[in-house]
Amino acid sequence: MSAPAAKPEEKDISIEEKLHALYELQTVVSDIDKIKTLRGELPLEVQDLEDEIAGLKTRLVNLEDELKNLETAINNKKLSIKDSEGLISKYTEQQNNVRNNREFDSLSKEIEFQTLEIELSEKRIKEFSAEMAEKNELYIASKTLMSERTEDLERKKKELDEITEETKIEEEKLKAKSEKIESFIEPRLLTAFKRIRKNARNGLAVVTIQRDACGGCFNKIPPQRQLDIASRKKIIVCEYCGRILVDSDIEGLK
Repeated sequence: MSAPAAKPEEKDISIEEKLHALYELQTVVSDIDKIKTLRGELPLEVQDLEDEIAGLKTRLVNLEDELKNLETAINNKKLSIKDSEGLISKYTEQQNNVRNNREFDSLSKEIEFQTLEIELSEKRIKEFSAEMAEKNELYIASKTLMSERTEDLERKKKELDEITEETKIEEEKLKAKSEKIESFIEPRLLTAFKRIRKNARNGLAVVTIQRDACGGCFNKIPPQRQLDIASRKKIIVCEYCGRILVDSDIEGLK
């Protein structure tokens, strides 16, 4: 019985190939960044408008509830006034049939109390009515604002959809290409690339030497270090900005 075939070893990738893969990945993701730049602030503007409209909807619902509660409170006070007026009429009639001053004074106090209750209820009705007027104004203003923001949102969404549609196919191709390149790069190196890119200006993690300087921060690079970079024997980062440095001829590597 023959032994099972050994699993073929993966081909060792040279430093030069790794550098070229990183440079190629940087080129692709930079192209994706350009597409996102084309969209500008539209995605954020759309999100902000959606958040604002959601907030306005909540405000309108709350205002509707508050207006209903105020209306109920006013109606309750009106009923209270009717009750007090009924009692005053009743007590006034009873005063005509009292047997002594004590009963008359007692009924007078009840009438006075109900009169004060009516005054207090009328005062509260005025306060509730004023509050309702303010909330009605706020409700109308909020509804108008929501209508305007909804129109703005529809317009911004249309602009964003048009730009997205124009660039969708190109972006998908670039993303597929970047994923393919990423699969070629070892995880540790890919993680470092993404970390540098996240913290670097314009998302540049890999830069070429330009006029004897780093293409990212433009600090001068000593001649010997430039020779080391050009030899592609090891991965070298800029000592000033931390970007991965490659020579300008890396693009022609196949």
